[in-house]
Amino acid sequence: MEFTLKTISKSGIPEAISKAELYRSLNEPEEAESICRDILAVEAGHQLALRLLGLAITDQFCGDASDRHREAEELFQRLGDRYERLYYTGLLHERRAKAQMRVGRSPHILAPLFAEAMRCFAEAETIHPPNNDDAILRWNRCARLLQSDPAFQEEKESEIFDAIDSSPI
Repeated sequence: MEFTLKTISKSGIPEAISKAELYRSLNEPEEAESICRDILAVEAGHQLALRLLGLAITDQFCGDASDRHREAEELFQRLGDRYERLYYTGLLHERRAKAQMRVGRSPHILAPLFAEAMRCFAEAETIHPPNNDDAILRWNRCARLLQSDPAFQEEKESEIFDAIDSSPI
């Protein structure tokens, strides 16, 4: 069955953003995704809708091939602010790694994802807005995950951790 989607009004965008944020907080990312797509149909470059849509997609990561990491990355690359592009791309890689970690992927698969997340966070930290330590908090979370997981401790001597160990912060 084919339906023609209805268009929301520009004046309804702020309320729609609030609803998308609410659905994300209620762990209903599909609802948030749909709302963000409606907003972007009206205002294609709406920065908050791009960010929320990317996050709603990463909220749905399950660690398999159906994860739409490329779509989320493309959305985050459309963010106008360099800090936000770096930070949210780092978050994408972190969430992808965590989803794959939950399904038991091996450290040699996960390490490059964590390394890329930490690289993005470290670079974002160098240009962070005043009083915003989010990139540091995320980098530290990745570091703690890697330090606390026994599988990563066994791989500690591996070359795959050179990038993580040398990340500035």
